[in-house]
Amino acid sequence: MTLQQLENTIITRKSADPSSSWTAQLLAEGPEKCAGKFGEEAIEAIIEAVKGDKQALISEAADVVYHLMVMLASRDVAFDDVLAELARRIGTSGIDEKARR
Repeated sequence: MTLQQLENTIITRKSADPSSSWTAQLLAEGPEKCAGKFGEEAIEAIIEAVKGDKQALISEAADVVYHLMVMLASRDVAFDDVLAELARRIGTSGIDEKARR
């Protein structure tokens, strides 16, 4: 599955019955719920990274990506916009980028 396919599935689920889909349920509960769930998954990924369990980290990283995309969809932010921002930063030092903020 590509990220575009995942995004398309998430967008489709925005109009689904929340009782039929975890994604629809999250989106129905609003951006705050989506953001909270993303945060939970990020913390779980951090824990697995520290523990050093590669397979668990892979699983949690997949959860992070999914929940990031749900959170973006909850605010009608296209993943292509995130990719465009990353492309804009290519060739710019992370130190310089942070200094501009």
